[in-house]
Amino acid sequence: MNSFIGSLIVGGLAGWLAGFFVKKNKSGCIWNIIIGLLGGVIGGNILSWLNVDWGGGFWGSLGTALFGSVLMLWIWNKVKK
Repeated sequence: MNSFIGSLIVGGLAGWLAGFFVKKNKSGCIWNIIIGLLGGVIGGNILSWLNVDWGGGFWGSLGTALFGSVLMLWIWNKVKK
């Protein structure tokens, strides 16, 4: 259960922080969590393919989710145009 709550917290923070780097159309706690969780999956896969390991724990998870969230929002904005 702690892992699930931790994922929600990291996802929310990553989604919120991603909005400072890339413009996002929707905001709010739920959207931030969704963006951050999807970003964590995307970022984790891409960094794994590149053999990049930022370590575990809170900061490594946040960095990975933030990387994926920014990348996802950037691609979304390009496709949407």
